[in-house]
Amino acid sequence: MKKLILRLVFPLTMLSFLFVTKSWFVHVVDGPDKYMRGFPLICEGQGFHTSMSTQIFVGEFFLNLLSYFLFWFIIVYLFNRFLLKIKLHKAAYRFLIFLSVLALALYASMLTLGDVEFKLSRDFDVEVKSTSITFLGL
Repeated sequence: MKKLILRLVFPLTMLSFLFVTKSWFVHVVDGPDKYMRGFPLICEGQGFHTSMSTQIFVGEFFLNLLSYFLFWFIIVYLFNRFLLKIKLHKAAYRFLIFLSVLALALYASMLTLGDVEFKLSRDFDVEVKSTSITFLGL
């Protein structure tokens, strides 16, 4: 199971975390309406001080990442234990690892383009106006 975690669960976690998420259109109390991202918690949003800024809430970010990891771990564990033994070919898991590292590098490079502000947690209240599921960050 350790090999499956490294070869399958981590790459699936990274890919799904970066490419499938929830968009939130919120009204910030005492502030403007903003688009934010994250599932199950809001972990990233537009900054307040400039239009090209981004806020990342570190606590919520890691909780979201943990929830994605637990989801994929449970799916892979149950599938491997009760349905079929998962045997990945070397090319398949290398491709998954390559894709996840590439996606992570692109995400990290996108964070360097604008002004990024890291906060431990979201320190403002929001009223959710609408939500939707987004793919590929669009």
